[in-house]
Amino acid sequence: MTTSAENRTAVIKDIVCDILELEEDEVTETSLFKEDHGADSLRAIEILASLEKKFSVVIDQAELGRMVNLTGVEEVVAEAAAKK
Repeated sequence: MTTSAENRTAVIKDIVCDILELEEDEVTETSLFKEDHGADSLRAIEILASLEKKFSVVIDQAELGRMVNLTGVEEVVAEAAAKK
């Protein structure tokens, strides 16, 4: 199970870095997308949509408030995956 969680974390980071146009070493688990990386709400929606497609989950847009860094995104995706 650890491997799939680690794999999911790597995939999430790839998606976030791709959408925010950042190198992987620029994004840490706790760096804030908006404050540290200049992400806007459109990018946040794009991240949410990409995660839904990649992991075949449904994420309520209300969760965007928690999706401010990689840790938050990982938690939201894990919860959504557990519901399906």
